[in-house]
Formats: sequence, structure tokens, C-alpha cells
Amino acid sequence: MLKRNIAVGLDIGTTKVCVVVAEKDEIGKLNVLGNGRSNSDGLQRATVVNINKTVAAIKAAIADAERESSIRIKGVNVGISGAHVNCIHSNSEISVNQTGIVNESDVRRFLEKAKTNIKYLDIDHEIIHVIPQEFIVDDQDGVLDPIGMAGTTMRGSAYIVVGLRTKIRNIKQCIEKAGLDVSALTFEPVASGIAVMKESEKKSGVVVIDIGGGTTEVAIYIDGAIRYSEVVKVAANDVTHDVAHGVKALHEVAEELKIRHGYAYSKMLGEDETILIPGIEGRPQKSFPKSSLTMIIEARMMEIFELVRDSIKRSGYYEYLNAGAIITGGGALMPGTEELARDVLGLDVRLGYPEGVSGGIKGSVNNPMYATVMGLVAHSLQNSIFEEQRETQVIEGPFKSGDESPGVEVSPTVVTGGATALNPAGNKIVDRLKKFWEQL
Repeated sequence: MLKRNIAVGLDIGTTKVCVVVAEKDEIGKLNVLGNGRSNSDGLQRATVVNINKTVAAIKAAIADAERESSIRIKGVNVGISGAHVNCIHSNSEISVNQTGIVNESDVRRFLEKAKTNIKYLDIDHEIIHVIPQEFIVDDQDGVLDPIGMAGTTMRGSAYIVVGLRTKIRNIKQCIEKAGLDVSALTFEPVASGIAVMKESEKKSGVVVIDIGGGTTEVAIYIDGAIRYSEVVKVAANDVTHDVAHGVKALHEVAEELKIRHGYAYSKMLGEDETILIPGIEGRPQKSFPKSSLTMIIEARMMEIFELVRDSIKRSGYYEYLNAGAIITGGGALMPGTEELARDVLGLDVRLGYPEGVSGGIKGSVNNPMYATVMGLVAHSLQNSIFEEQRETQVIEGPFKSGDESPGVEVSPTVVTGGATALNPAGNKIVDRLKKFWEQL
């Protein structure tokens, strides 16, 4: 059986479903083999509200990705988000084993104790991630990789991501009804950060802002680790609703107006012009000033960034964001978004595109709207080489309809933390720990 380092990411969004099939090349970058995309209206604010519509959207996107990659998809790393997902800081302290040298078993016990130290985790929630943040061996703090250090005690903190069981179960049910296996669940702000951050930004202090259809996700990284995250329930779809209401048009027409004529910042508009808007159900078309359209869009986009700014300041890390902000997601594509974000947030801002992609059909995913799904793929592929002793996951393919073809053996995906998966260098602690994070 041919062994290939292949993974599949599945991003089930409020307005779209994206699938990417990719493999890691010899220098650790992503070679995109295929992707698929379909419209989705089975979710609201990143939460499943219609199982059948969501399943149909998943199947359509998967079918496109299979046709383009010639690989039959079985297991996927699926993103999860929504207001039901909460993040908890948990402290932990253990005694080092009898040799006095920290080993992997010690770190496993450290993380397990961090889980058990959560005070408010009830039966309705389950843990999605346990992400180490800092280790202190005896009196030596700021330790990133404790393995091999001498000491008697090890303490520190972990960042634990939890979600409602029922919401997670609905996502899994949609995947299974679409004929797929859930290889892993990854918190979407973690995935987006993996895709768009550079290692220097992650160490310096940066906030990643992913503006999706139904939610805007905020994730703050300081000193190489995720420190804070929040899901804001205002996003790009709200902009479209505002446009539809303001110009009295169908939602589909409003979306097209936003994409073709929209500006997020009135200072970027330039000369005004008149836009012709199709009438509803045979009614005559009408005209609308582009400046008025911009005012509608700007008001909602400004609200999004004001909510994000409030979130950052609540975190207590605002003053530590030396690298500023990265905005990504489909909602970040509108002209003027960077400039508006810079003014509202008071930070340096850049637009985030998927990093570390080479060869294959790179151009098809070179877009901020693919940040999350590319992060899901990268997350899987970085971790796969550390799972030699685990059973491999099989994707049935390559294939042609009606043909029997050998399977492609694929290393399984793993739930890990805030490592920059697209940077093969990375911190040594990530390399050491990722192979047993899933076991916890």
C-alpha cells in the first residue's frame, strides 16, 4: 500500500462549506491536491440548526474535492466554533518522577491534572483541546520544553478548550451522515492562527481576527502560545442583512452588491456613483448611491471591530500585541477593511493569507476565506509524523468511478494546541508534546 502524508480539512461555516485535500512535501510545505466548496444555510452563528441541509452541503463540497484530487475521502479534521465554546486557564503541579529528570510521562500527568483541576466543567461540556502554556521546573520559569530538565516539581498552566456536548454531537452527526469519519475536532481560531501567523508574530504578540459568515473569531498569541480567545456573534452575514434592508433587495442581491461595490471604510471610497439594483419579483430596477451603500457597510464593520477591540482589552493583553493584528476570513476581503481595522483597533494590521503553501493548485486556496480549512489541514499534517505507533487512517483512492484502486495510507490527525503548524521549525516543545496530547 502506497504511503502518503495526506490530510483533509473540513470547514463547516455559516455561509459556506470548504474542503481541502493536501499532502506535505519534502520540505514541510503543503501541496494542495484538491478542494471543494459549497453554499451552506444549515448553520446559524456557527451552530447546526438543520442537519439535512448541512449534510447536503458537506457532500457537495466533498464531491468536488474528490473529483479534483482523484482521492476518495474518508476521514476529516473538522473545525468547530460558536458561542458555546469556552476557554479555561488551568494551573497544574506535579512531582517529577524518581529519576529527577522530567520525561514525557511527567508531562502527560501534568496535562491530565490540568484537566482535573477545572472547577466548572459539568456533564454538558467536553474537552476539545488541552494546550500547554508554560512550565516551571522547581524555580526555573518560562520553560518551553521541560523534558530532560532536572528538578523535583513541575508546575505551570494549560489552556483548555471546552464545548457543549450537544453542539459537538450535532457536528459529528452531520459528518457521519455524509459518510465520513471525524478524525479530529479543532477549535477554529486555533486553525486560523496556524494558517496565517508567522513564527515571529506569534512570539512577539499578535491577535488573529477571523471574520466569517456568522461569527468573528478572536485569538491572542503571546510568547508563542495562545493566551485568549473569544467568538463574537457579529460577522459578514450581518453586513449583508443590513445591505438587504437598506436597499430593499433580496439577500442574494445584497450579497452581490456587497462583493462588487462594497467598501468597509468611507475614506477609501473616492468618487461617488450610482448603482442599479434589480427589483424584487419583476418590479422595476432602482438606483442607489454607492456612498450610501458604503455608509451601511461601514457602520456594521465598525461595530465588528469595536466588539473585537473590547474583547482584546478584556483579555488584558492589548498592550502586549507588538505585532498587531492579522485579519482573515471571507469577511476581511472587502476594500478598506484593513484601514478601518487599523483605525478602530489602534494596532498595526495586515491581511492574513494561508502560509506555507507550495505547488499543487496553490492559487485556488490563496485567499483569506480558506484560512481556517488550510489551518485544519496543516494541523493534521504537522502532527502525523509523531504518531508512528498509532493505527493509520485510510482514504480510499486514488479512484475512478467503477475502478478498483489501491488505498492511500494516511497518518491520523491529532488534536493539538497553538503551534504554527506551517512552520516546520517551530518550538521544540511542540515537537515533543504533540505526540501524546491526543492521548489525554
